[in-house]
Amino acid sequence: MKNVILVVDDDKANLSLAQRILGSQYRIAASNSGKASLKYLERHRPDLILLDINMPEMNGFEVMEKLRSDSHLKTIPVIFLTADATAETEIKCFRMGAMDFVTKPFVPDILLSRVSKTIELDQYRHKLEDMVDIQAQKIMESSMRLNRIQDSVVVGMANLIESRDGSTGKHVKNTQNYVRMIATELLSRGLFTEELTPAYIEELCKAAPLHDVGKIKIPDAILQKPGRLTPEEFETMKLHTTHSRQIIQTIIGDIEDEHYVRLVEDIALYHHERWDGRGYPTGLTESDIPLSARIMAVADVFDALYEERCYKPPVRPIERIMQIMSEGRGTQFDPVILDVFMDMLPQLKEVLHIMDT
Repeated sequence: MKNVILVVDDDKANLSLAQRILGSQYRIAASNSGKASLKYLERHRPDLILLDINMPEMNGFEVMEKLRSDSHLKTIPVIFLTADATAETEIKCFRMGAMDFVTKPFVPDILLSRVSKTIELDQYRHKLEDMVDIQAQKIMESSMRLNRIQDSVVVGMANLIESRDGSTGKHVKNTQNYVRMIATELLSRGLFTEELTPAYIEELCKAAPLHDVGKIKIPDAILQKPGRLTPEEFETMKLHTTHSRQIIQTIIGDIEDEHYVRLVEDIALYHHERWDGRGYPTGLTESDIPLSARIMAVADVFDALYEERCYKPPVRPIERIMQIMSEGRGTQFDPVILDVFMDMLPQLKEVLHIMDT
């Protein structure tokens, strides 16, 4: 199929000459004014435009400005036509975005050569753009696969660590679900909007499984003890927060985005802090505790109460859990986050019914 060339010139003789020179190799569409050419371009997209500069009503430069302001037309290559062969005119043509410049009266071989080279270059450009798009898509798909593999490895590792205390790995999935639910509900209510964005929530959920990764360094005798821990054992258990930060820095510190690494560290290190400052490991208070850790604290305690552990049976019904947690409002938990969580009781019941079946 022949390429289509739109020739725009107010001189009928020039239009006829262009048709004779180019007609054997290309399909020619002719327009005798700038306005008529724009009307044609509303329905058609030629492969090249030969555009006269000196025309009444709307000159070639004005037409060019219209083309370049239209996202559908701005990539059509343009060769300017003019009898004015001055350097100033030629410079302006190229500054306006023309691919080439042909003087009148036309020299057939020159016009044919310029047209064929311009169309060839434009075809190469399209092929290159297609190749870039294909390669970009492949890179994106590869990156997504690597991210999925990495997420699976992280969750798998976290599950293995959690299973050491008899939680069978459910804790990782459960708390991740609760974190997403809480963060999404907070955002929907317009709370903590400076931090809570959809992108932040995705990173938060991706980070949540690593909140207890430091338990891998806690002895089994403490982690799996069925009864109450001694003060000395509890001090050892508390070290899992700082162990978590050290492990996170080792395994993802050099391969992940700095912001994400900081988010994971905050969750792992501070999710046992308390609103009143009596938590561990640093005794932070209120909003000094990172938002991610305050959300994680609510999700973590809820799941610890709902699920069976080696040291305790599950708490039932869910209303009893809410009562227990409400006693920590403003002492253990951020009161705003806990109030929102309490309001989510119907959603939690629905999710727990699905998870338990």
